[in-house]
Amino acid sequence: MTGEFAIAVHAIVYLNHKRSYLSSEALAKNICTNPARVRMVMSKLKRGGIILTREGAAGGYAVREGVSDLSLLEVAETVGTTFVGSAWRSGDSDMKCLVASGMADVMDGFYSEMDGLCRSYLSKVHISDVEEMIFKGKGDLDACGRGD
Repeated sequence: MTGEFAIAVHAIVYLNHKRSYLSSEALAKNICTNPARVRMVMSKLKRGGIILTREGAAGGYAVREGVSDLSLLEVAETVGTTFVGSAWRSGDSDMKCLVASGMADVMDGFYSEMDGLCRSYLSKVHISDVEEMIFKGKGDLDACGRGD
């Protein structure tokens, strides 16, 4: 798994909280990453219809209406996240040893099952849930403010 999913969720929640257009630099500062990385993720979110863009001095990125109802699975699918998997496979399917020739497929099955469990869980979690987790019990406290 790359950090794209975390960047995407962070950006969506922050933009939804701010309710304004923000530059990639402003988002990167809040996410604690570099603006180029933010722009890569935001382009995927824009293609997925989650993010709006505007050019010019007052431009940047904003979220579409109703983004609070978006599930984290939808975010993950939009940025192409695989939660559990491996690029490396042990063994060799051409070897005579059953362990060497069969292990990779067995492990791929485990990874697929675990990834499916993650996706099932995230289908039940929404942006509004993340917001509630962050702001629950904070009252009117708004450390990042709507204006900065």
